[in-house]
Amino acid sequence: MTKGNTSSASKRPALICALELPAFFLLLLNPLLHADPSRPTLPPEDRTNGKHTLAAIENLKPHTVGCAARVESLLGRTIGTATIVGNDGYVLMKASEVPDLEKTRIKFSDGRKADLREVHREPRLDLVLAQAVGITGLHPASLEAAARTLPLGQWLCSVAHAGTETRLGIVSARTRRIRGEGAAMGIRMEEKPAKAGKGVRIVGVASDSPAEAAGLKEGDVLLSIAGENASDFQRVHDIIKQRQPGETLELRIQREKQEETCRVRLASRTKVLDNWNGEDFANGGVSLRNDNFPEVLQHDIPLLPTDMGGPVATLEGKIVGINIARVDRVTTFALPVEVFWPETQQWIHADRHPPKAVLAK
Repeated sequence: MTKGNTSSASKRPALICALELPAFFLLLLNPLLHADPSRPTLPPEDRTNGKHTLAAIENLKPHTVGCAARVESLLGRTIGTATIVGNDGYVLMKASEVPDLEKTRIKFSDGRKADLREVHREPRLDLVLAQAVGITGLHPASLEAAARTLPLGQWLCSVAHAGTETRLGIVSARTRRIRGEGAAMGIRMEEKPAKAGKGVRIVGVASDSPAEAAGLKEGDVLLSIAGENASDFQRVHDIIKQRQPGETLELRIQREKQEETCRVRLASRTKVLDNWNGEDFANGGVSLRNDNFPEVLQHDIPLLPTDMGGPVATLEGKIVGINIARVDRVTTFALPVEVFWPETQQWIHADRHPPKAVLAK
């Protein structure tokens, strides 16, 4: 009997595979197999801001879509959204998403396209002020509202789909400072130097990380970073720690017997760690930089990372901020008008009125 029981137990994993596993899958599939076709369900286009909601805020488009534009690559891929802040082509964008303006162009709602000229880049706010070359007659955002006085639950709207559609949500937390945990590129390194004492061996690469996007692989040896020898793993940590999310570094690596060069754009450490822990799989994408802001207005308007840079308005049409980071499925940070607009006006004024040349005596 004992022998028979032991034999039966030893065969149980096989039985699970042969009998219980199909039953398990049938249990999971049961709701689908027996779905009531007469039960009403929402079509996909009505599962965020449905058409009836969007129709109700259609009259707000001049205050959102009307003062936004799409930022795209030279191949036409959407990179981000811009807020128009000057009728002569001045726009604000999320700086960490557009590190190389010469590789981008801007498309306005009237169909006009233009190259971008960088005017001022402000890492503290993660903003870049640029000017669309040769463009005039734009409709700039009216940036006079006070975001800090908005109560929790206040209705807000913003642009989605790269500045083509308006979405609705609410203020979901009070304005506050967001501290940062620094930058990361998403690799694990051996603590001891690589063979021959040259560089540091990479022993892990996080999925959906800057390192993976740059093509780094487990087994590569990091020889230098930002022009400095990768003498040990601690030195690599220190170099990255001094940088901001969104900055691009040049790496020299050895793969098998070949030396190669690549560029990696750093992300917020919190984003990389969330990915590594498997917590970001359901978020649908978050911003490269999502922390270290002097003050943010938090809302829950359903947006994508490429919608960052667009304006946020009240239902009265008052612009109260610019979206600056998608943090997770229900959290987006916006920079309040009070935080960036006084400085932005100074940057525009200095660009419009450059110092006049004085003849040397």
